[in-house]
Amino acid sequence: MSNDHLSYAKEVLKTEALAIEAVAARLGDSFLSALDLVTDCRGQVVVTGVGKSGIVGQKISATLASTGVPSFYLHAAEAVHGDLGRVRATDVVLALSFSGETEEIVRLIPLLRRMGTPLISITGDTESRLGRESDVVLSLGPVVEACPMGLAPTSSTTASMALGDALALAASQRKQFTREEYALFHRGGALGRKLLRIGEIVRTDEALPSVTPDTVVREALRLVSGPEGRTSASLVVDADGRLVGIFTDGDLRRLIQKGPAFLDDPIENVMIRSPKTVKTEMLVADAQKLMKEHRIDEVPVVDAAGRPIGVLDVQDLLEVGFAL
Repeated sequence: MSNDHLSYAKEVLKTEALAIEAVAARLGDSFLSALDLVTDCRGQVVVTGVGKSGIVGQKISATLASTGVPSFYLHAAEAVHGDLGRVRATDVVLALSFSGETEEIVRLIPLLRRMGTPLISITGDTESRLGRESDVVLSLGPVVEACPMGLAPTSSTTASMALGDALALAASQRKQFTREEYALFHRGGALGRKLLRIGEIVRTDEALPSVTPDTVVREALRLVSGPEGRTSASLVVDADGRLVGIFTDGDLRRLIQKGPAFLDDPIENVMIRSPKTVKTEMLVADAQKLMKEHRIDEVPVVDAAGRPIGVLDVQDLLEVGFAL
């Protein structure tokens, strides 16, 4: 019996996959017209639906908003009880109804016409009232539901969501939505961390202490530990202010075991020459990999000329959810 259930589950997935393939084959000029309305919209794309189509609409609206197209979801039943006041002529309405005859959706059509708001529909019947009266209709065509009774919205909702994703992502591509913009909208969780850049978290300071190669180690340590210190590492720069070395507290611990004589030597004798560096536009995730690979707790952040502008510390990574 369990094998029968497994076979049936596979058939459900195949049936829904075929519905998406059929919609993909049907895409044409109407899709491009819908894309024009969405990308040229001066307001927001208002997605509406009822029941399962409404749930799909919420996801489509969320995808639009997170990929560069301002959008919100409006429940069709609530719309005729005052919430239609949120919609403006500068908006575009995207309505979902597989039958195209959903009462709550149909009741909105004359109101949207009066307001002058363009209407795009996703429906299975282009000859339905919704299909006939939309400015642009995106047809799902005949869909075989995966439900054994052929009743529960399954293939139709899957195809609707996929078509909504296609519209949202094509709009994002046309608007040249960038990784930086995407990161701005996804500050929380793994997505936000993945796209976070060093310049957004690094501690920079014009008074970042630095020393020259001939500075005595004892003096360099005083600067780091004093009130002007901002990091546990001494940054060593040349006459033009370019980074040439670094001396960390780890280096100090290793040397102190051999005796304190080095404290009166110039720091160039004990510093790490040509240390690993990063720049502000680098992803924090890439910096984490660099620090983990080379087993370092601090890495200087430099500008285009190689001058230090800050230090990325392991504590900075921990504060934004990274760990070495």
